Amino acid sequence: MKILIINGVNMNMLGIREPEKYGSMTLQDLEKELYAYSFELGIDIETYQSNHEGEIVEKIHSAKDIYDGIVINAGAYTHTSIAIRDAIASVGLPTVEIHMTNIYKREDFRHNSFIAPVCIGQISGFGNNSYKLGLNGLVNYLSLTNKQD
Repeated sequence: MKILIINGVNMNMLGIREPEKYGSMTLQDLEKELYAYSFELGIDIETYQSNHEGEIVEKIHSAKDIYDGIVINAGAYTHTSIAIRDAIASVGLPTVEIHMTNIYKREDFRHNSFIAPVCIGQISGFGNNSYKLGLNGLVNYLSLTNKQD
């Protein structure tokens, strides 16, 4: 099983940006933790980060015949990007939307996700563990789907 983990806009600033909300772990530290966790789950992952909407769309498009699913933290693009939403819908890969903070306890504009309606689930508010919860959910979903086929 191969999963693509996409981090969107400003996620490269983890450890610097608003540490009271996002903690002190850098994106590189988080990726190392996720690679170690993927070995525990018995899956392969690839991580990707971009601040550019079009690059994220291209990465999602290229995932179609390579990955079994996607975990995405699109950052602020969650609330603005119909292009990313449409890219997820177009490839038909099971996708889990994740956020480190609880987007429903933040500013009102963050309560809307263009991405959620085309995802199998959404996890928010568990910090770095949101990624692990998202991976677990996706792996369980894919395992159940594969058993039914």
